[in-house]
Amino acid sequence: MSRPSHTEAPPSLVRRALTALFNQPYVLLTLTPLFWGGNFVLGRGVHEFFPPIALASIRWTLAFCIILPFALPHLRRDWPEIRQHWPWLLFLGATGAGSFNTLTYIGLNYTPALNALIINSSGPVMIAIASFIFFSDRLTPRQVLGIGLSLIGVIVVVSKGDLQVLAQLEFNTGDLWVLGAMCVWGVYTAFLRKRPASIHWLSLAATLFAVAAVINWPLHAWEHAYVRSLTLSTDALLAIGYVAIFPSILAYVFYTRGVELIGGNRAGVFLHLIPLFGSTLAILILGEQPLWSHGVGFALILTGVTIAARQVRAKAPPPATRPSRETR
Repeated sequence: MSRPSHTEAPPSLVRRALTALFNQPYVLLTLTPLFWGGNFVLGRGVHEFFPPIALASIRWTLAFCIILPFALPHLRRDWPEIRQHWPWLLFLGATGAGSFNTLTYIGLNYTPALNALIINSSGPVMIAIASFIFFSDRLTPRQVLGIGLSLIGVIVVVSKGDLQVLAQLEFNTGDLWVLGAMCVWGVYTAFLRKRPASIHWLSLAATLFAVAAVINWPLHAWEHAYVRSLTLSTDALLAIGYVAIFPSILAYVFYTRGVELIGGNRAGVFLHLIPLFGSTLAILILGEQPLWSHGVGFALILTGVTIAARQVRAKAPPPATRPSRETR
């Protein structure tokens, strides 16, 4: 009597849908800035009942717990590398996820999401400045021009286009917190070159999430004791769920996959959608009113970033000596 043949079960509808999604780079890279833009809007929308450091600490704790089961096999394999390079990983976790988001959430307690989103678009310029300061990366005249235009755009947004504000240095406290967050992000991105390239991206994500959670919990305890405490509610739980899943895990995974499919240069362009999506959500959900200074400032920042990022075409070397292109 012959045994019945075993046929492989067809993939489920959910699995097929996920497979199709993860092969659509433009969909993934459009959802990423939507999630990150929504993070700014949520940070502003919940600021009255959700303390900023509490939001950051719970966000990264929950994100770490969610990603840990997927990252655990890679963490076991990469543990020797993680131990060897722990000072750099500690530094990256503290400056990137650990400080950038905390400073941003603090700033959103005092400034509209529109301001924060437009200041956030100065990120490439902050990266160029940090790379020049810490690694002596050469700045071309084109990059200097772009940096200058972008910084003027930031000043227009922060001052609301009022020369009197500039003369009296009466800047919005929240804008300065967000600007500080962007400076930290520039330092973090510049130092990413020090990350161990041999460890899996899931190991890197889990490690940085863990560091971000650990450094924020003592600050959260101080905030709870001396500033204001968190009262859990349905809205608070929904906020925690959003920031832990969408801008933390899904945006990270989607962006990583998008870079893998089409390369870092093409994928990076999609980050300019963050202020576009975020501003639209801020106007529709929070009822924020756009000012002329927002438009002028964003135009100057985007122009500066475009000029600074544009590279002069060089004659390609012969195939035998052409360097490999790294994407990240």
